[in-house]
Parts: sequence; C-alpha cells; structure tokens
Amino acid sequence: MGYNKSLSYIVSVFILVISPLLQAENLPKNAAIATAHPLATRAGIRILEQGGNAFDASIAVTATLAVVEPYSSGLGGGGFWLLHDQKKNIDLMIDAREKAPLKAQRDMYLDKQGDVIPKISLQGPLAAGIPGVPAALVHIAEHYGNLPLKVSLAPAIQIARQGYRIDESYRRFAKLRLQALQSDKETAAIFLHKNEVPPAAYLLKQPDLANTLEQIAQYGNKGFYAGSVAQKLVQGVNKANGIWTLEDLQHYRIKERQPVRFQYHDYTISSAAPPSSGGIALATILNILEAYKLDELSAAQRKHLIIEAMRRAYADRAHFLGDPDFVPVPVNKLISEQHARQWRTNIDMKKATPSNTLSTQKAELKKGKDTTHFSIIDKHGNRVAATLSINYPFGACFTPAGTGVLLNDEMDDFSAKPGVPNAYGLVGAEANAIAPGKRPLSSMSPTFIESEQGLAILGTPGGSRIITMVLLGILNYIDGMNATQLVEAGRYHHQFLPDRVIYEQSALTESEVSQLAQMGHRFKSNSAAYGGQGPYGNMQVVIWNKTDKTVQAASDPRGHGLAIVK
Repeated sequence: MGYNKSLSYIVSVFILVISPLLQAENLPKNAAIATAHPLATRAGIRILEQGGNAFDASIAVTATLAVVEPYSSGLGGGGFWLLHDQKKNIDLMIDAREKAPLKAQRDMYLDKQGDVIPKISLQGPLAAGIPGVPAALVHIAEHYGNLPLKVSLAPAIQIARQGYRIDESYRRFAKLRLQALQSDKETAAIFLHKNEVPPAAYLLKQPDLANTLEQIAQYGNKGFYAGSVAQKLVQGVNKANGIWTLEDLQHYRIKERQPVRFQYHDYTISSAAPPSSGGIALATILNILEAYKLDELSAAQRKHLIIEAMRRAYADRAHFLGDPDFVPVPVNKLISEQHARQWRTNIDMKKATPSNTLSTQKAELKKGKDTTHFSIIDKHGNRVAATLSINYPFGACFTPAGTGVLLNDEMDDFSAKPGVPNAYGLVGAEANAIAPGKRPLSSMSPTFIESEQGLAILGTPGGSRIITMVLLGILNYIDGMNATQLVEAGRYHHQFLPDRVIYEQSALTESEVSQLAQMGHRFKSNSAAYGGQGPYGNMQVVIWNKTDKTVQAASDPRGHGLAIVK
C-alpha cells in the first residue's frame, strides 16, 4: 500500500512538473501584431513589452486605430473581436456591433412614396447607430486582459493629444467625403484644415478625443455611456435632428457569442457569427467546395466553381441573415452538408448560373470601402482577430461637440427597404429590416484557420468583399502560401447581385477572363479605387507554424500598415 502511495505521489509530481513544459513546447516562439497603421502596431507591441497579453494589446491597437484611422474605425463605431484564450482553450466572439436607437423606425429612411431618400442613411446623426467599441474595450480589459485600462489606453491618449502626421490614405478618403465633412462644423474643424483636405504630413491633434479616452480609462463604461461624455453625445446628436437618448447609451451591452465553427478538410475554421454574415457565408462556400478536388481542375474551372459558390452564399445572405436577437437565423441549416449538397445540384461546371434564376431581387453595385482589421498572437498562444468599422469612410461625418467622437453610419447596413441595395450594393430581406435596439447585418469576418500543423489569423476591410477576400486567404493558406504571399495575392469577388465578377488585374489572366466569359460570367470594370481591375482590401495576417514554432506576420501592401514579429 505504501509503495502504491509513493508511486502515485511520484506520478503526480511528474505531471505537475512536465505538463507546463509540454504546454510551453506547444507555444509560439514569438509574439506578432499586424495592423493597418504603424502607430497602432507599435502601440500593441509597447503593451506586450509592459507585460500585457494579446487581449491588452488588442485594446491598445483598437484605441490607437480610432485615433489614426478615423476614416475606418473609432470610438463612434463597432466591431467584432474573435478571441482565443489559450489557458481555457476556448474561442469566443465579442459582438460590439452598433445598435439602432430606440426611436428608430422600420421606414425611417423612406419618403411618402415609399422610396429610399438618398444619403440620409450615410450622412449626419440620423445615420448613426449606438457605438459598441468603448464597451468592448472595457469588457476585454475586465475579463481577459492583464493590465489596467489606463495602461492599455495610454498610447492612444498620447497620440491623440500630441498629434500624428496624416498619410495619403487619410487624404484620399478625406477628398472622397470632403463635402460631407464640410457639412458639420465640428467635424470640419477636427479633420480638415481651413475647411479643405489637409496637406501632406499635416499634424492632426484630437484633444477632445484624448479627453474622452481618459474618461473611459478612469471610469470604464460610465466614462462613455454615462456622465458628461454621454450628455455631450446626446445633446450634439439631438441638436442636429438625430434621435439618440441617454437611455440608448445606458442600455448598450456587448454580447459574447459562439463563433461559427466548421471543418474544411483537415482544418478547423472559426469565424464571425451573426449579426455578421461572414462565418455562415464562409462555411457555405467551403462546404460546397469540399466535394470537389480543386487541385485537379484547370485554373479557369477552379475559379468558375469558387465564383458559383460565392454567388450562392451571398444569395443566402440576402434572404436569411439578420440580428439573431430579433430574427431566427437558421445557422445549423445554412452551414450543413445537406444545404451545400442542395446548392451543388444546380452548379453547372461549364456554365455560369444567372443570379436572377436564384432570386428576383435586383440591385446595382455602388462604391464602397471601409473598416479596418488587425491580427495578434502572444507568446502564450492567446490570439485576436478583430475587424472594426464606422462603415463608409469617415462614417456619418458628424462629431458631437466636445467629444472628438466621429459617429458611424452603420444604419445604412440595415435594409432600408427590402430588395434595395445599400452603399455596398448588398440587398437584404425582412430579416435585416430596421428595428429599435437591433444590430445591422455585417460582412466583417475575423477568422482563425487551424490544423495540427499550424494556425493563420486573418481578416480585412472591404465592405461586401470582406467575405470573399477571407475565403481566398483561407484557400491560399491551405495551398501553402506564407503570410506575405497571402496579403499580396490577387482577389476576385461575386456577391450574387449585381451579377458581375469584380477582380484585381493580378487575380485573373486574360485567358481566364476569356474562358470565364465564354461560360457566361460577366465582369465589372470601373474605377481602380472601387472595383473593376483595381486593388482593394487591406488584409492583416499572422501565421504560427506549430512544427517549428516560428511566427510570421504581414500587412497588406495595398495599405500603409505594419507587421512586427517580436
């Protein structure tokens, strides 16, 4: 009996000593951060060096992007944070999507004839949903971070107060929205210079935003959703004929949701759940493709098949998807093999399927580019993929006085009228109709792709094209591309309606375009900035090779971001 007790003790000690060593062997050698702006990447690295984990770094990156990329994200917007907690071995999604104000109405953007009033859901305070980013920062710090919020927000506060030099992306988007920016005196005073697009390398200071960030750092949610900041937000919105109330702000809550999780060959993919359409659409497309041997098809056949799968996933998006807290979203059905099998029955390997045979809805593609993304892994194996947005560049182009908070125009992501496209050409049904307190449907798709051999963390901005960019990133990672190759690879896109393929010049050869056209595919060729053969997207990627424990990171060359492996 004594022998058995001794043996049991020795085994227990062995497990206690060896288990952490085994776990350490399964961790990455380095941390890595890839974001759309060098200052945001460096802010995240600074927090890691101060003892923060990936979650603390994500707070610093989010807040810094709010300062240096006001055309893409901010405290006045929302987003999805896909987290992996290595210690608990769980994936979860922080849903900080904006919510419609309580005074919002289903037909609030329609005239007496029932037609959509132009621009009303894109500009001014009536276009703005209740922001979720501040609540996400507080929640992540309280539940997942190692550091106080004051520490994680310090880099962003410093940059907002001292200023930073704007880049050409800023100037390009400011030129795009110049008239809207000029329409609000407070916004023009902050983001323009003498009421015009600021000159190159202009030093942009945002003291009001620094003060708001300090309120959040000191008081948490009450620093934004109550107190003086909340009063200024509501007063500013209402003075300009908006419909926010203090009750809207006080009642805002983030939601922790289970990501959409599915298998593709030997890979486990985790992506955003509703109210994002990303995870479901990716699952639908990859489930359709699962039955085919892509590597045995010609390049044109492979792309034809992928485009047909895209077409069908976006048809589902238009019909079924919305805020799961308001409408039943048949997630299990849409990501099932049976559903994919049904879609495969009407795919012709020699001919394109006209979208009007899948639906009677019509739409015209409109311009659009928005949002930002970052990817992070720390040395403990914790990871974050986060996609954030204020929707159209510079959001609603409206800033409540004294707050520095540029508001979103995410109300445009609702279906103002079923069947009528939004700013990104996307159509929706009743499932995405406006309702008080409801979250609008999104395309943001922060994603993890994992196997026994490795892990990729990726995502991108790009409006309606986010999902297809992430899809191609997944397929290219599985085909063996490294991080740099992933962000550089050419992109093509089909979103069901309009019935056209959008592509970058590097994505399709002239021969492939010719072959696909002969199959019946139609191609959209317009300005380089928004579709046609011009570049689009701004992907940020981190890859961990589990075999040799090495980490790679890359920032899309189409943008001005920075990736650092530390």
